[in-house]
Amino acid sequence: MAVVLQVLAWPAWGSAAPAQGRGRAMPPNILLIQADDLGYGDLSVFGQTRFSTPNIDRLAREGTRFTQYYAGSTVCAPSRAALMTGRHSGHASIRGNGGQAGDVPLPAADVTIAEILKGAGYRTAIIGKWGLGQPGTSGMPGQQGFDLAFGFLDQRHAHRQFTDHLWRNGAQVPVNLETDYANDLFTREAGAFMAQADPRPFFVYLNYTVPHAEVRVPEDSMAPFRGKFEERPFSNPTADAQPSGSRPDGPSLGYRSQPTPFAAFAGMITRLDRDVGRLADQLGAQGIDRRTLILFTSDNGPHKEGGADPAYFHSAGPLRGIKRDLYEGGIRVPMIARWPGTVPAGQVSDQVWAHWDMLPTLAEFAGAHPPASLDGASMAAVIRGGSRLGHAPLYWEFHERGFQQAVRMGRWKAVRLQAGATLELYDLETDLGEQHDVSAAHPDVVRRMEDYLKTARTDSELWPAR
Repeated sequence: MAVVLQVLAWPAWGSAAPAQGRGRAMPPNILLIQADDLGYGDLSVFGQTRFSTPNIDRLAREGTRFTQYYAGSTVCAPSRAALMTGRHSGHASIRGNGGQAGDVPLPAADVTIAEILKGAGYRTAIIGKWGLGQPGTSGMPGQQGFDLAFGFLDQRHAHRQFTDHLWRNGAQVPVNLETDYANDLFTREAGAFMAQADPRPFFVYLNYTVPHAEVRVPEDSMAPFRGKFEERPFSNPTADAQPSGSRPDGPSLGYRSQPTPFAAFAGMITRLDRDVGRLADQLGAQGIDRRTLILFTSDNGPHKEGGADPAYFHSAGPLRGIKRDLYEGGIRVPMIARWPGTVPAGQVSDQVWAHWDMLPTLAEFAGAHPPASLDGASMAAVIRGGSRLGHAPLYWEFHERGFQQAVRMGRWKAVRLQAGATLELYDLETDLGEQHDVSAAHPDVVRRMEDYLKTARTDSELWPAR
């Protein structure tokens, strides 16, 4: 859709920056990296001990690590929709991985980060997993503000780490099923886009498909971990019989067998770490690292599919729950921001914020004004090192196991496991692992949560509250 936005006047990216005191600084390049099903404890800087992630750890040393950042949902599509549109799952157009009518694309009326940044003079790219619109729908990236789209459009297709085709700007492009690891192609594509001789700042939304199942990685990343773990082989002959690279058009038959899933899982994340380091190094080699904001996060908590074992790797860290839970382990995810000279180095922040804050945050960095009636608020000042901000209550709903809800309100976290059920209440300041339901001891807090829940959402035919 065509979006008319009020944008501050910026000089061309290649022109001289304003003299000190003569206006604001230039808007930054933005590299937003999102891993797929990476848990709160899956990075060594967040506590992982069975393998290390030195390059992402370096981003944290050179920037700020946020310990209370939340995904948009506990599964892929609604989380990514929240990030793109600035609306939480009580107001978003997409609230689950498919509604009553199947996969749901972003509607034309939704305004995305890419549309806002493109209107502010950015060149824009989505690389990797999109998951918000298939060919012929309003959710195609080209209709949502992206100049370049390369990768997987469909979430089920993205279950294949090796495939025979990907998508470039709405057209299928062949790739080598035997040798082309999809995530390697994503790194290469992101690097090429950032290296283009173009005077405009760039926005690269880079969505790796690791460590989501299938749990598979090239041998050079597996080798360091072979024999290191007590493996529990994963076997699924039915899935093995499917065509190896193509998206299954019928019901999912699951993930293919993996005899060494622990080595593969560690290899997937360390390869991701390697590639993030390569992109960060490229920015330095291009001389633009001090003009580029890198944000690194995940779309939801860790999974236990295809042979993965989040308990073995402590993938949720000290948190309760995993993917498809509304406890902290399903929705609290890593967040690191690095922008040398602007984002304080070596800092740890307990600012509470979430995916739906990303749109107004990036809009402020770009000098653009976001649409009204968003659920998110700009965290640009906090990222720059300002004081912690208060935050409106955070809300999630989930529909794959009936109608579930969760609310974060200050120190308090409430979870409802089915429609009409009594709220569970946890004090996250004293009980980060959500082990002690204190609802009976704090009826006043429960009433406050219940009052909020009466206004937290709008009705949806596709995702009813039942």
